[in-house]
Amino acid sequence: MHFRSLAAIALALVMTVGCTAKETKPDATTPLANPDVILATTTSTQDSGLLDVLIPLFQKDTGYKIKPIAVGTGAALAMGEKGEADVLLVHAPADEKKLVDSGAAIERRLVAHNDYIVVGPKEDPAGVKGTKTAAEAMKKIADAKVIFISRGDDSGTHKKELSLWKTAGVKNEGQWYQQTGQGMGQTLNVANEKLGYTLTDRATFLSLQKNLSLEMLLEGDAPLLNIYHVMLVNPAKFRKVNAEGAKAFHAFLLSQEGQEAIGQFGVEKYGKPLFFPDGGKTEEQLTATK
Repeated sequence: MHFRSLAAIALALVMTVGCTAKETKPDATTPLANPDVILATTTSTQDSGLLDVLIPLFQKDTGYKIKPIAVGTGAALAMGEKGEADVLLVHAPADEKKLVDSGAAIERRLVAHNDYIVVGPKEDPAGVKGTKTAAEAMKKIADAKVIFISRGDDSGTHKKELSLWKTAGVKNEGQWYQQTGQGMGQTLNVANEKLGYTLTDRATFLSLQKNLSLEMLLEGDAPLLNIYHVMLVNPAKFRKVNAEGAKAFHAFLLSQEGQEAIGQFGVEKYGKPLFFPDGGKTEEQLTATK
């Protein structure tokens, strides 16, 4: 099933279920003991513009001040592991589970999803367009030895890319394979300049598309599902964590207000949402529909 077909289901769920955690909305006029909340998150939430919508809504309602640090998901999870953030919004499920198992993070909840896409030059020298699977597309790129630009930053997108190379059964090495060590926005710009291919989340690509000559060449394959979770850094393990502020932001993302804001993001500008709200669902329920 194409991921966008879940939009109506997801929005209906938001309206009927609301949130999975009890909403805690502090009185924004009451001084807070610790108003600063450090959010470690992936670059896609920032580059797509989603944080520009969510953070002001949350701050207006609560009086808390979110301090976002947008890095690759690997770096965001490392911040959580060291107690250097209060709340995490990330998209690397396997590594997220490891952090929870270690006791460094708690209350991991599904927030939203979108998908990854393969983009490249309109001339499509590797012949990616028309392929049925992401693995087939990656193999064509490797066999043709045309430029592929990787984030190379241990982000959720980078982890997904590596899994696709593995599935394709090819080695991602050689002069054709180049790494930026940068976020999604910068990586798309490099791919654009070098007329190369790359793997990107749909939201960041659409938000930057007007400045790019790259085209969407493959979408809709089930392994390209991109799932976002929110987690609290465990205050029982890290005493300096702003537990109350983190809980408030966690609850906001899963609330009816937060989920509706996620579901409506991008609709006015692009005619379709860039993220699909999943509050109240489990990862198993979401992937079972694919």
